[in-house]
This record gives sequence, C-alpha cells and structure tokens, in this order.
Amino acid sequence: MGRFNQQVAIVTGAASGIGRATALRLASEGAVLALVDHAEDGLEATANALPAETERLLLAMDISDETRVRSLVEDVVQRWGRVDVLCNNAGIAGSHPVITEQDQEEWQHLLNVNLVGTMLLIKHVAPHMQSRGRGSIVNTASVAGIRSGAGGNAYSASKAGVISLTQTAACDLGADNVRVNAVCPGLIETGMTQPIFDYARSREKEHKLGARCELRRYGNADEIAAAITFLASDDASYITGQALPVDGGNTASLNMPGMKV
Repeated sequence: MGRFNQQVAIVTGAASGIGRATALRLASEGAVLALVDHAEDGLEATANALPAETERLLLAMDISDETRVRSLVEDVVQRWGRVDVLCNNAGIAGSHPVITEQDQEEWQHLLNVNLVGTMLLIKHVAPHMQSRGRGSIVNTASVAGIRSGAGGNAYSASKAGVISLTQTAACDLGADNVRVNAVCPGLIETGMTQPIFDYARSREKEHKLGARCELRRYGNADEIAAAITFLASDDASYITGQALPVDGGNTASLNMPGMKV
C-alpha cells in the first residue's frame, strides 16, 4: 500500500491542521494510527476522513500529563505490539507580549505542552523502538525556534527547545537505529494560525501573507505533512538529528522588512 504498510504510528495534535494532514498522509500509505489530541470532536472528524480500512485508536488527552502519556503508549503497544513512528505535532501558540509583560503562568503552560509534552512522548515511546532496533520520531518545531519574528517569546523558546531536544535525543537513540528529526514550518494556514489569516482577509491583505518568503506565498498543511512523512519513512534512513525548515525559503535570507518586493 505504501511506505508505511502496517506500520504503527502515533500522531499527536491529530484533531486539525498539520496533525490531521499527517494522519491522512500516513493512512494513505498503509499506516495503523493512534490519533491523539485534547479536542475529542476534532479527533472524530479526522477519523471520519480516514480510509475505511485504516485501523485507528483515538485518545483525547493532555500530552503534558506523564501518567496519561505512559498509559497511551502502553495501550498502543498492547493493541498492536509496537510503535514504528511517532509524530509529535501537538502544540499551542499563546499570545505575543513583549518580554517585560510576559505572564509566567502562560509561559509555563506553553513549555509544558510544546516542549515537555514532546519529551514525554519520546521518553515513553523510544524504549519500545530501541528494543526492536528501529523507529522514527519526527517533531514539529517552527521557524520561530530558528529566528525571532515568527512567534511570541514563550512559543519561540519552546520551539527552539524542541529543535535542541531533537538533536540530543537523536544522539541518545542513534546507536539503536532510532532516528529523531524535526520539521520547522513557516507560515501555514491551520487552526492555530487562523486569526492571522482572518485578520488579513478582513482587511483585504491576504496577498501579503507569506510575501517575505522566497516563494512569495504561505504554505499549507499538506506540504508539511509531506516533509514529516518523508522524514518518518525509510527514504530518510540516513537522516537523524536534523531540523528541516519547510518555510518557502523564509530562513534562507536576512528577510528584513522592506527588503523584498
């Protein structure tokens, strides 16, 4: 059926956006799916969009709760015997205050979901991959983790942390043939970024979205899912510890305001 025929994949953040697109892409290539998100209705919508023959397990939960994460992994292994692929996509954006006005509670919440949640999934999935001598983990970071201007302080710090975690986890797990990589999306239209798009459209400025990228456009969730599934597949068998920008060239230049026409 495809590159993931009968492989077991856990996809977090699967209720919408990049997570949903990744789940659909994996399913189209034969994967068995455990779909995870806090939004139960969104999970049901994703499940309903899957091919009828796709085996699936839906789990509505908070990924920053280690007890729930441990139980999730145990459920998947008990049901299917293994985990071949982990796609850590769950995340939140938060607000954009300047650092002198940052709320500590919001900062901690963003780190708990975006960074600690990613770490917990890796912590509990990786031993099952190590025992089989193979596995692939793909984390969703952001161009905000590479340079400023693409997110608030807390969000950017959390995504920079995901990039660093990707590198250190790749070093921890490489000897057991478990690969860990990340994608760093640029401006993509998803539920999380919808306010940006709604604001621009309400002022007839949609054409300016993505104008500072080298491709002069914003991206879509399917384009990120394509990169995630590539890194998760055996086509990327000699790639680990990398953070791949999928951003229309946004991080390829200085990208200062007014520099591009």
